[in-house]
Amino acid sequence: MPVFADVDTGVDDAMALAYLLASPDAELVGIASTGGNVPVKQVCVNNLGLLDLCHASGIPVSKGADQPLVEPLRTAEDTHGPEGLGYAELPASDGQLTDYDAAHAWVRAARERPGELIGLATGPLTNLALATRIEPALPRLLRRLVIMGGAFDYRGNTTPVAEWNISVDPESAAEVFAVWGAAWGLPEGRSAATGEFAQLPTHLPIVLGLNVTENIAMTPSILSRLAGAADSATTPMSVLDDRGTRSAATNPLIRVLEDAMRFYFEFHFDQGEGYLAHLHDPLAAAVALDPDLVRYRQATIDVELAGTLTRAMTVADWNGHWGRQPNAHIGVEADPDVFFDRFIARVGPFAAGLV
Repeated sequence: MPVFADVDTGVDDAMALAYLLASPDAELVGIASTGGNVPVKQVCVNNLGLLDLCHASGIPVSKGADQPLVEPLRTAEDTHGPEGLGYAELPASDGQLTDYDAAHAWVRAARERPGELIGLATGPLTNLALATRIEPALPRLLRRLVIMGGAFDYRGNTTPVAEWNISVDPESAAEVFAVWGAAWGLPEGRSAATGEFAQLPTHLPIVLGLNVTENIAMTPSILSRLAGAADSATTPMSVLDDRGTRSAATNPLIRVLEDAMRFYFEFHFDQGEGYLAHLHDPLAAAVALDPDLVRYRQATIDVELAGTLTRAMTVADWNGHWGRQPNAHIGVEADPDVFFDRFIARVGPFAAGLV
């Protein structure tokens, strides 16, 4: 399945890309870099370096917008490290970016594979919003779109109500949800004759918020399982280790992932969440290939843009109060054991094959 990934790499974005590269049922046909976890130029460096590490340097990487649609860019080095990948060091890459930007990369990929391309967005939606301005038919050109973003009936991780990706560029998120709703819904909402919503296509975007992704918690023991599946000797991590202890893994990809995850574990520990890390983006990558990994509810999503306390909050109208067509399948439940079994079964042998 051809997949186009828009990422702000990022520890968990890197693991999402590794999952896609390790999946025999996926063909990663392009990567759009977006500013978010770190500035967009660093995201480009991370994407090119990761592809080199994974022997996949032929995949096109495009640079996205330097800033969100309205506000200055905010980044999250406290969460992901000064270069976005925690303590990990990627090989220097001589790879070149495409001569077209990330918004045009979205459009080119979709036009080249109409009805086949799976879109995955695990960062702010700036590039995707700009792409829909270039090609308003983009929603109907994609086979499926999976977005990691938002929090539905759940606390935020950036403000009390807002999730990071949406909060970086709420205007772009609101625009994307509106465009997809207009593309797949009926402008009049409920039928005048019956008062019921019309039957909708099954490929409204899948939106995975914190309410489901925070259930996917990587731990040191799971990370050790991954190293074992890669036939890589390593030293299991512990909360008792000195901060910044570097990976002893013999496999280069496992070493990078462990060094990235160490920083992520420490961040979550400092937040009072335990010595673990939420794998938001790898879950989205897995769902892009197999939507049945998550249970959904259909609803209309909008983004609060003006609230003093609630700006960037994702609001789901579960009961049709707005009288608007549903514009998303919202993830509400996932099985962490099923996800991690699949992640390890794919990424472990893939890492072993890189040596």
